[in-house]
Amino acid sequence: MHRSFIVLSKNLRTIASNGVFSSSSSSLQHHFHSSSSSSPIGSPTRVQKLIASQSDPLLAKEIFDYASLQPNFRHNYSTYLILILKFGRSKHFSLLDDLLRRLKSESQPITPTLFSYLIKIYGEANLPDKALNTFYTMLQFNIRPLTKHLNRILEILVSRRNYVRPAFDLFKDAHRHGVAPDTRSYNILMRAFCLNGDISIAYTLFNKMFKRDVVPDIESYRILMQALCRKSQVNGAVDLLEDMLNKGFVPDSLTYTTLLNSLCRKKKLREAYKLLCRMKVKGCNPDIVHYNTVILGFCREGRARDACKVIDDMRANGCLPNLVSYRTLVNGLCHLGMFDEARQYVEEMLSKGFSPHFAVIHALVNGFCNVGRVEEACGVLTSSLDHGEAPHKDTWMIVVPQICEVEEEDVRIGGVLEEVLKIEIKGDTRIVDAGIGLEDYLIRKIRAKASQF
Repeated sequence: MHRSFIVLSKNLRTIASNGVFSSSSSSLQHHFHSSSSSSPIGSPTRVQKLIASQSDPLLAKEIFDYASLQPNFRHNYSTYLILILKFGRSKHFSLLDDLLRRLKSESQPITPTLFSYLIKIYGEANLPDKALNTFYTMLQFNIRPLTKHLNRILEILVSRRNYVRPAFDLFKDAHRHGVAPDTRSYNILMRAFCLNGDISIAYTLFNKMFKRDVVPDIESYRILMQALCRKSQVNGAVDLLEDMLNKGFVPDSLTYTTLLNSLCRKKKLREAYKLLCRMKVKGCNPDIVHYNTVILGFCREGRARDACKVIDDMRANGCLPNLVSYRTLVNGLCHLGMFDEARQYVEEMLSKGFSPHFAVIHALVNGFCNVGRVEEACGVLTSSLDHGEAPHKDTWMIVVPQICEVEEEDVRIGGVLEEVLKIEIKGDTRIVDAGIGLEDYLIRKIRAKASQF
């Protein structure tokens, strides 16, 4: 037996046997003896506080049992609720079940709050069967479950794939017990069936909402749109969007993101751009995510010029390009050999304080070197270094040998190397691996000068 309980039980027995306290314990006597209670251990409220103060649920149970044995004593509903929560949180579920049966037998007035707690406890304990049974336990206590109880149980069930069907059965059974599913109830099941690939069942549920005077919301439409897009049925998703708009709904940002991403992946770039332009008219101002989605779509398909137009549209709409916008566009321009345009955007992003990924600088430097424009490649490196951005070693390995092969003295190798020496040398930025080309160049210069004498 717990030492702390022995001490408490001795105190309780002393109270029960003496019926009075010493003069020094008059305040305690006030707590244990209520004018409305004839029990020698005090009022139910006092015992409730004592049980609530115990961190050990088993000790709390012993106090509960001891008090129950006292004549003329009856625990209040709050005490049951406190002890049930203690058992649930400590995963003493058999004790919890026993206490529920006892609560039912004593005909205590019970509120739906108890079952809200139970559903939460069973969900956190990964006990979907017990969560499901709680719905029917409420009926046994002559308490009609609320829609919020149904929804919470459905969420617990559908989070496990093999409980989607039991969730659907509960959903259908709820009407028979006077519980009316709401929009959220339908959305929970629609999402579960869509994730399981059963879009047809989700569509059936969606259509039943209208027949039962349940109004779908934006999430209802988005759930179906996302499912259709995952199945590459983007045309069906666009049709749903039109249905939404016709019924007066204003699609939210995430709905448009889903559609734009799917249209771009299906290479329907014209439709994606038209949808982007329609957004503001339809009440949803495009944000940076929407613009970047279309920019990426154009660049993937080798249409970086069109992506530049999207950048212009962004600015006109008060949405400024971010790091992702610039990186995506520069890479797209480099793939098309549009190095001068790419350089302009690199300089723009550097001037705005954005740090280009080393791959952006590498792509531009490599592009200039491939077309023999070594000086422009050096200019990109110099601009990058001026802004504290050190190119990757692979970039140095491309540009240094190119520089070394140029005989004109006006190429800015000296200035570039001076800038390199000013920055912190790191594993990925050092030019040691690229030094072979520089070494060969210097050796050739020395030999050339020696042969003049």
